[in-house]
Amino acid sequence: MDSITQALLGASIQGALLGRWQGRKALLYGAMLGTLPDLDVIIDYGDAVADMTYHRGFSHSLFFLSGLAVLLTWLTQRFRHNPGYSSQRLFITLWLVLITHPLLDSFTSYGTQLFWPLMPTPTAWSSIFIIDLLYTVPLCIAAALGLMFGLRDKTAKASVFALLVSSLYLASTLAGKYMAEQRVEAELARQGIQAQQLFSTPTPFNSLLWRVIVLDGEDYHEALVSWFDDAPPQLERIPRGTHLAAALAGSAAHARLAWFTDGVLRYDQLGEQLVVTDIRLGMTGFHPFRFDFASLESDQWQIHDDIQRLPTERGDFSRLQLLWARTWQPDVQIPLLAWADELRRTPITSSYGQ
Repeated sequence: MDSITQALLGASIQGALLGRWQGRKALLYGAMLGTLPDLDVIIDYGDAVADMTYHRGFSHSLFFLSGLAVLLTWLTQRFRHNPGYSSQRLFITLWLVLITHPLLDSFTSYGTQLFWPLMPTPTAWSSIFIIDLLYTVPLCIAAALGLMFGLRDKTAKASVFALLVSSLYLASTLAGKYMAEQRVEAELARQGIQAQQLFSTPTPFNSLLWRVIVLDGEDYHEALVSWFDDAPPQLERIPRGTHLAAALAGSAAHARLAWFTDGVLRYDQLGEQLVVTDIRLGMTGFHPFRFDFASLESDQWQIHDDIQRLPTERGDFSRLQLLWARTWQPDVQIPLLAWADELRRTPITSSYGQ
């Protein structure tokens, strides 16, 4: 999730549990601690693929953060002991502020390495967009009340209430995900399509309209499903270019990217460049993580030593309006195939040139 939401989540937890003794400072401490795991973004891991796939790694590990909570509890009790609350209460507060950060991140599509240094596929429950005001606003209101009136009993209870409302909303997004996948799976069965893999995620800023990707060999199918649909979803077949992946068989960076994304990738030859796209994130035709992996030289693909991330244009507001209209009106046509084809018309502007 975005840093503001993470800060508000940490502030709400610490305000609810320690605000009685720490006052408004509880909001500040919780906000700072709640954003701490994302400081790994300042680390340069060597290239664009490494920067993406090592982010949300050790700093988001439940093991690492639990150990950090123990250390911070000991340091706080050693140098800033407050007789008003026990070390157990302090530990539980710090632990919850820290681990709720990666747990919330896990509800997005990016991928969070909850069990680092173990190496399962990063967790991506993908039930909420990276920015969702319906989740954030209750926490923001509770923090504002705490800052204005202090963390007395009523305002501390406001933090608890905000956490409850946000959590219930987060749970409702899982219901939306289940709804979308069930409808797509029913349509796949009707058409006799054997899906290799299915990935679903809410559309940008909208947990009512869902984007479902179905991997199917050289192609992938994409569908939009709304809570208000009264007809089966329409599946758009889009080329995925998986035959190009053979050229990257010797690339450790490609192997890591495939692991990180669980293989939900698309391959395009753009001129003499081989571009790999993470199609889980963003929206059709506007995916933020696209990598220039190799160049064609003398009819042979030469894998780059320093993988570059390509700049990506963001979809304009008119497209968001169209998606919003599609939420309520199933007959609104969204040109998914045309949007996806725009990836093949995007010029390469990486440091390798043409």
